[in-house]
Amino acid sequence: MAGAIASRMSFSSLKRKQPKTFTVRIMTMDAEMEFNCEVKWKGKDLFDLVCRTLGLRETWFFGLQYMIKDTMAWLKMDKKVLDHDVPKEEPVTFHFLAKFYPENAEEELVQEITQHLFFLQVKKQILDEKIYCPPEASVLLASYAVQAKYGDYDPTVHKRGFLAQEELLPKRVINLYQMTPEMWEERITAWYGQHRGRARDEAEMEYLKIAQDLEMYGVNYFAIRNKKGTELLLGVDALGLHIYDPENKLTPKISFPWNEIRNVSYSDKEFTIKPLDKKIDVFKFNSSKLRVNKLILQLCIGNHDLFMRRRKADSLEVQQMKAQAREEKARKQMERQRLAREKQMREEAERTRDEMERRLLQLKEEATMANEALMRSEETADLLAEKAQITEEEAKLLAQKAAEAEQEMQRIKATAIRTEEEKRLMEQKVLEAEMLALKMAEESERRAKEADQLKQDLQEARDSERRAKQKLLEITSKSSYTPMNSSTTALPADLPSFSLISESLSFDFKDTDMKRLSMEIEKEKVEYMEKSKHLQEQLNELKTEIEALKLKERETAMDILHNENNDRGNSKHNTIKKAGPRQKTYLHLKLQSRLFQGTLCVVVGWPFAILTCA
Repeated sequence: MAGAIASRMSFSSLKRKQPKTFTVRIMTMDAEMEFNCEVKWKGKDLFDLVCRTLGLRETWFFGLQYMIKDTMAWLKMDKKVLDHDVPKEEPVTFHFLAKFYPENAEEELVQEITQHLFFLQVKKQILDEKIYCPPEASVLLASYAVQAKYGDYDPTVHKRGFLAQEELLPKRVINLYQMTPEMWEERITAWYGQHRGRARDEAEMEYLKIAQDLEMYGVNYFAIRNKKGTELLLGVDALGLHIYDPENKLTPKISFPWNEIRNVSYSDKEFTIKPLDKKIDVFKFNSSKLRVNKLILQLCIGNHDLFMRRRKADSLEVQQMKAQAREEKARKQMERQRLAREKQMREEAERTRDEMERRLLQLKEEATMANEALMRSEETADLLAEKAQITEEEAKLLAQKAAEAEQEMQRIKATAIRTEEEKRLMEQKVLEAEMLALKMAEESERRAKEADQLKQDLQEARDSERRAKQKLLEITSKSSYTPMNSSTTALPADLPSFSLISESLSFDFKDTDMKRLSMEIEKEKVEYMEKSKHLQEQLNELKTEIEALKLKERETAMDILHNENNDRGNSKHNTIKKAGPRQKTYLHLKLQSRLFQGTLCVVVGWPFAILTCA
């Protein structure tokens, strides 16, 4: 009895010592998080904790993924975390990834964090070649990725080689052309420079808008066999179910849009697709594992629910998120405009400062030159004054010599000898003395004139000196610097405010409403076609530019299939439309979505039954 009591006490103590929490590691596309979870937590408890941590409200696109024996699986919301077939060692690792993809990223993705997570995941799938992307589109997508990371292109900052360490293009594209990394960077930078002014979220959205038109975007592929044993691929995406040849993942052999499917079910490893049109044969196939059938059914349910949800009025939560997103977008736009104005004012102030500094330097140079000219004028005036003084002294000396010669002539005349010879000699001497006196007089007169001319030059030099001093004073008075008064530009007080006005909950189906909505949709279609045409022209231009460098022998099967589709004019959407047994037009679906937007009506007529069999 005592032994039984002791054993029960030992068992209860061991039971109490068992841990009540376990560690979970969550891997997102750009972060890693760890949480302590309670043993009793279900998948929804962990998923909600991750979404709250990320600030994510558009939770219906995402899930927690893990691997079971090389097979992908998703955490079920209504099942305990530890009841899943996950590794028991801690931390238990899950990947937070997009499970379902939108039909139109720009219309459906509201939150910036949602756009960013989709951008990172789609970018990685393209670089890992899980999504086929043609070379010219790869360069364009790379330029938007650079814009999202580095902001506006600045040649002084983003110098040659700044993309050397970035992974921007699939290895298949790099190997397909005889181009160096510098040549690829040059072409990416040329596109990058055209995206000036786009914020990070805008660049990421442009990336998604281009990527969503790629044939393999958002498609989950599964290996299957038909009733004859032929190997095929099943593709599940936001538009429906598609059957592919294993060698061609770009063009489906047949498609079943969600609105054309009446029932999807499986029994053990056999899967059945029943079209809405009873005249079309039921399509049956087998998968390799029961677990794969469960995953296919799970993806079918989620994609069909989102397909129907897009064609109904937005819920209050979505309307609230869209209103908040519009207000946030308007606020960011105003903030960018304010920063742009401040940047422009700062650049203008810097230009004005540079101009003032340049003008000041020019005035200093002019003042220096004026000072040098003044010094040269003063030196010239001193030299002229000195020369005039010397000339005046020489003139006085010559005048004195002339007077002495005159006295000598008078003396000679007074003492002339009487004899003829002496008289003749005396006359000759007198003549010579007169000639000498005349020369002395002429020389004296010339020297006097030269002295007068030097005095005149001296006066002109002094006038030049006075003018130089006056110009120097003027330059000195002009170069006085007055600092600019800084002024701040205040934002206008009456900024526009945004409010959400609820629409009417009832309306009449009138022909005028139908016509107006039809015209709006046609207008949107024309605008979209114009943008697509411009983008296609740019892509064709780039493709033509790099076509000469392509190595034909390195083309993959996907490259050849993509080129054949382009030659035949096949795209993602018209291929699916042609492959489907019965496809409603986009205009009819869009009109139905528009007519029910903002109402509380329920759309019916989309039968879909999920049969689960043991």
